[in-house]
Amino acid sequence: MPSSRTLPDIALVIIAKDEQRCIARCIDSATSFVSRVVVLDTGSTDRTAEIASGRGAQVHHFQWCDDFSAARNRALELADADWNLVLDADEWLSAGGEWLRVLGPLAHMLGTVEIQSTFESERFTQVGQSSITRLLPRGVRYQGVVHEQPCSDLPRVATPLVVLHDGYLPDQMQRKQGRNRQLLLRELGTSPESSYVRYQLGVDAELGRNYSDACDYFAGALAGLCQGTAYEHDLCIRYLYCLDKAGRYEEGMEFAQAQMEMWPDSPDFFFALGGLMLDVAIDRSPGEADHWLAMAEAAWQRCLEIGEVVPSRHGSVAGRGSYLAAHNLAVMYEQLGRTEKAQALRRSYPMPA
Repeated sequence: MPSSRTLPDIALVIIAKDEQRCIARCIDSATSFVSRVVVLDTGSTDRTAEIASGRGAQVHHFQWCDDFSAARNRALELADADWNLVLDADEWLSAGGEWLRVLGPLAHMLGTVEIQSTFESERFTQVGQSSITRLLPRGVRYQGVVHEQPCSDLPRVATPLVVLHDGYLPDQMQRKQGRNRQLLLRELGTSPESSYVRYQLGVDAELGRNYSDACDYFAGALAGLCQGTAYEHDLCIRYLYCLDKAGRYEEGMEFAQAQMEMWPDSPDFFFALGGLMLDVAIDRSPGEADHWLAMAEAAWQRCLEIGEVVPSRHGSVAGRGSYLAAHNLAVMYEQLGRTEKAQALRRSYPMPA
């Protein structure tokens, strides 16, 4: 590890509870690029604090008060650094760490990082991509009791930092099931007009496969949304997906039609649209099915025409502009007896190993 005198004054800041599974991985991923590591333990009953201390972290303790911002802000106060790289214990720095070495001491920006979250869909393990503000200059603090956000007028600037996250895998989701819902509902009670809180309640319901509830929350979020909001793309795609999964096909088709001009170059939009069209085809009589199958085919072909979009939008999923859309088309062609076309697609867009 280089001497801290050769590095900008950067702290890796983590709040954690019962994360012995992954706390060492998180710390080790960034130790070489920061001046110090600060872990705020919010009530662990496992070896989280012991492991973090053994990895050289400054470990502090905090009495949990159902407020993530309060914990984050206490950790930032204890870090007392010019720059703070904020990670969760189930995340780890994967790329871009060397860039941290050239950070200057002045606070002219907040830095966004690309977070790649692994999750399991109905058939595959997939990777969702999002851009989240995680590099904070001295003095910036969080607000919001859950899904907290940095509060600052400084510009958000994209950094080359890439962070991996495995907290959406089934074992981790089960362990934390229901943890955030009550906090979100409490915050909605104090901020009933908040589109962001409704969006997060929708995400929470979707992850729990409560698709009808998710639709209602997403609809409420859209009603008060300012166009151009960072999470707008993710909100629209999730809403379309949940309308499909809830069997609310007519609403889904109306929403897709209204959004078509908004997302002409989003493979995520057309991927979700293809899924909706396929389910409509299954729901309709045999005489009507061919029309909707053709619509699904056209949507997934549009995904391949667009390709993988770089940089990705918030909420994009890797593969929807390539191998995932190709897989859906190949399955459709196989069911229709068009095996040669299916095989050609699989050769052109192989699934990652």
